[in-house]
Amino acid sequence: MDSKTIRFSRKDSAKFFRTLNRRVNDYFKENKIKKTGNWRLYLKTIIMFTLFLTPYFLILTLGLPNWANLLLTIVMGVGMAGVGMNVMHDGNHGAYSNKKWVNKLMGSSIYILAGNVYNWQVQHNVLHHTYTNIHEHDEDMEAGRILRFSEHTEWKRHHRFQHFYSVFLYGLLTFNWAITTDFMQMYRYMKRKLSYGKLPSPVTNWSTLVITKILYLTIWIVLPLVFIDIAWWKILLGFFIMHYVAGVILSVVFQLAHIVDEADTPLPDESGTMKNTWAIHQLFTTVNFGTKNRIVNWFTGGLNHQVEHHIFPHISHVHYTKISKIVKETAKEFNLPYHEYKTTREAIISHFKHLRDLGKRPALQA
Repeated sequence: MDSKTIRFSRKDSAKFFRTLNRRVNDYFKENKIKKTGNWRLYLKTIIMFTLFLTPYFLILTLGLPNWANLLLTIVMGVGMAGVGMNVMHDGNHGAYSNKKWVNKLMGSSIYILAGNVYNWQVQHNVLHHTYTNIHEHDEDMEAGRILRFSEHTEWKRHHRFQHFYSVFLYGLLTFNWAITTDFMQMYRYMKRKLSYGKLPSPVTNWSTLVITKILYLTIWIVLPLVFIDIAWWKILLGFFIMHYVAGVILSVVFQLAHIVDEADTPLPDESGTMKNTWAIHQLFTTVNFGTKNRIVNWFTGGLNHQVEHHIFPHISHVHYTKISKIVKETAKEFNLPYHEYKTTREAIISHFKHLRDLGKRPALQA
C-alpha cells in the first residue's frame, strides 16, 4: 500500500488534541519560555561533541598504546550516539533553535555520524512520525527478513531466536548508514518523490550524498591511516567498534519506545483509514520509559519521553519532563492511554520478551 493512501480519522468529538495543544501552549506562554532549546541544550551540545571528537584528536596526535586507542573508540561511540540523540535529532526537527540556520547546522551534524539529512528526515520525520507503527509504512518497523518487529510481518523459522541475536545486529545500524543504507534509501525515496519540505533536485541530492560520504571516509579512515603509525586493520577495527557502540545504544533506545508489549501496531481499514486521529494514534503506538531517571533523561535527549516527542516533535526535548505532566493528565481526563515503563530495565525486558513472542510461529501464539 502506498503511504499516500493512509488517512487518519477526523473523529475526535472530545477534542483531545485541541485541548492538549492549548494547555501546552499556555504552559510556555505563562512561563515566558521558548519551545526550542535553551542553555541546557547548548551545554549538552558542547559535552556531546567533546565526548565524540576529543578522543579522535587524541588518537591522531598522541601515539597512544593500542589498549588506550580501543578505550577511546568506545568513548567516541558513546559520544556519537549522544550527538545523534541530543543535537542532530532536535536540529532536524526544527526544535534546537528558533533560527532556521542553527537548526540546519545542528541537523547537518548527521554527516559526521555517517548519515544523510534528506534520508533521515524522510524516514524519521515523514514516515515514522506520521505513520507510527503502521506495517509497510513506518520503515522503523521494517528489518528485512532478519527480524520480525510486527505481528503483520511474515514469520520465518529463524525468528524463533531473534530475541537472542537481535542485539548483535543492532550494533550495525550506523555502520550500515556509512556503507549501504543511505544509497538504497535515497534511490527509494527519490523514486517515490518523498521529501520533508521541498523535494530537492536529484543532481543536488546525489551530489551531496557522494561528496559527504567521501569527506566522511576521509576524516575517519584516510586521515588516521596517514597520521597514525599502526596497522590499517586496526584503524578499520576502531572505526567499526565506534559504530558498533553507537549502533547498540541508538537501536536499543529506539526500540524501547515502539517495539514493546505496550505499543500497538494497528492497521487501516479497507479504505485506508486509521481508527484514531493522528494524535490519539501516537498514544496507542508510543511508550515512555525511565522518565524519572535523570541520567537516562539527560543522555537520551528525551527519547525516553517518546509520547511527548511524537505529539510535539517541534518542541525541544529539554522541555519534555515538564510538559509530560500536562500530556499525562490530559490523556487520563479523556480516558486515553498513556503508556510508560517506570524503569529502563523494565522496558528492555519488555522489548526482548516482545521479540521472543513475535518469534513464535503465529499459529502457536496465544
